Amino acid sequence: MARKKLTPAEIAAQAEAMEAAEIQQAFEQGTNTLRDLISPSSIEIHSDYFRLGTKYGRTLYVYGYPRSLYTGWISPIINMDEVVDVSMYIYPVESAVVMKNLRTKVTQLEASLNLNAEKGRVRDPELEAAISDAEELRDQLQVGAERFFRFGLYVTLWADSLDELKFVQQKIETIFGQQMIFSKVASSQQEQGLNSIMPQCTDQLQIRRNMNTGAISTSFPFTSADLTQDRGILYGVNMHNNGLVIFDRFTLENANMVVFAKSGAGKSFAVKLEALRSMMVGSEILIIDPENEYQKLCDAVGGSYIRLSLNSDVRINPFDLPKVVDSEDANDALRANLVTLHGLFRLMLGGVSAGAGGQNGPVLTANEEADLDQALIDTYARAGITSDPLTHQSTPPTIMNLYDTLLHMEGTGPQLAQRLRKYTTGTFAGIFSQQSNVDINNQMVVFNIRDLEDELRPVAMYIVLSHIWNIVRAQQKKRMLIVDEAWQLMKYEDSANFLFSLAKRARKYYLGLTTITQDVEDFMGSKMGRAIVANSSMQLLLKQSASAVDVLSDVFKLTEEEKRRLANFPVGQGLFFAGQNHVHIQIIASETEESLITTNPNKGK
Repeated sequence: MARKKLTPAEIAAQAEAMEAAEIQQAFEQGTNTLRDLISPSSIEIHSDYFRLGTKYGRTLYVYGYPRSLYTGWISPIINMDEVVDVSMYIYPVESAVVMKNLRTKVTQLEASLNLNAEKGRVRDPELEAAISDAEELRDQLQVGAERFFRFGLYVTLWADSLDELKFVQQKIETIFGQQMIFSKVASSQQEQGLNSIMPQCTDQLQIRRNMNTGAISTSFPFTSADLTQDRGILYGVNMHNNGLVIFDRFTLENANMVVFAKSGAGKSFAVKLEALRSMMVGSEILIIDPENEYQKLCDAVGGSYIRLSLNSDVRINPFDLPKVVDSEDANDALRANLVTLHGLFRLMLGGVSAGAGGQNGPVLTANEEADLDQALIDTYARAGITSDPLTHQSTPPTIMNLYDTLLHMEGTGPQLAQRLRKYTTGTFAGIFSQQSNVDINNQMVVFNIRDLEDELRPVAMYIVLSHIWNIVRAQQKKRMLIVDEAWQLMKYEDSANFLFSLAKRARKYYLGLTTITQDVEDFMGSKMGRAIVANSSMQLLLKQSASAVDVLSDVFKLTEEEKRRLANFPVGQGLFFAGQNHVHIQIIASETEESLITTNPNKGK
């Protein structure tokens, strides 16, 4: 069969169709490659910066170092809260080559030194130091104690605008400059700089410095602030490196924690989140709640919510003794409780030590102190309780019994009884003047004191703390005690002393004490307040008022940057200290957790 001969127009049309099909195939293949999916929309290279899509970048190189470098010198760059890429290029050099060059260099330096001496010039310390360093390095290389390297360090910073890029550059140059490290912008080499920081190991800038093993080891990059352990609970996200802050407070020298924040900064939210997560790993939680903030959480986990008020039927007897197993503690149980009761009755009778500040009222005189002490001992004795631990199982006396003892004493006893009467038969009768009926055998127990009168609140907090302390001493378990609005206790010297005593002794009984306060000045203005902070291995500082920042800065030795941020943190962010480490933390809860612990009325609607 004869073939049809195509006309030139048909041949051209056919070729054009084939070319269009090839172009279409190439285009479809190109749109499906990974390179096209991840590449920026555009690249612009300028003399001192480049632009990838909407992001601006600039590459710096380090060209000068001080005579000595210290471990962790690059840590401030790695941990700064800016987006930066850091590339290090390390090239080993043969020791024989280095030895030959050093010999030549030493010869030149010594010749210069001799020439200066012949001409009578003033000695040059820099020249002498260079000769000393070169000779020391030669000795180390000769015995194999050191090796030699060429080191290149490049930093690329990223920003959303040129102004921001300039600001970040100034921060980096300042950090380097403080350590006598000198850097420059890779002028007219931004493309080579970009390629050098890419994970391709192509050093196109080739700006290098000679370093020995000791010097180059100080640049080890993995020194990022990190608070991640193999066990513990999640506290939040490390804002330095987006890592998780997973920590077990009981691994520290003590498990105490203080939380400082202004109202609304998220301190109760953070503590409730820690309590909820700690319960999941077996901790028992005890809480003193002055503002009814913990009821929702307590009900959700099936805890015991004990509401203390003059109208409730809850009773706590401050004369209760701990049912301790330890023989040493058992022998001291009565004496320790007598000391605690002394502080309590000074608080109840309106007495504070001179100059302590706080509640106005008469100070107990020496005679009154002595009579009160004897009355307490006699009251226990009448109930059959003495220093013998075998008698401590007897039913303890109450304030009613103490009132009766004082009333029939000689000296100041009757006057003390009259001042105590409002707690026995007067306005505040009942709640603390009868036998205890509180059972805290639960994984979470909350003592609510919101409905108590202001005058009775510090007394109630003191008595509840004492009652909890007796339980803690009776049976050692992993427990956390949360004291909210702790500044109310710090206003009175006796209650402040008692809280400090708990902070000191908590570790022995496997207890972690958490004190929360928004009144930083009052808390830190107390000698005992500062002592409690010193006995707390963990601290959480959330957003503060301007006046509180200066106080905390002095106590925690904050940097200028940390001081600035402390007054401007958004809700849920702060500084988290654990032992010698501290990080900028973002506290994050799941949706379910947030619904249980938030006190924001706008949440959950």
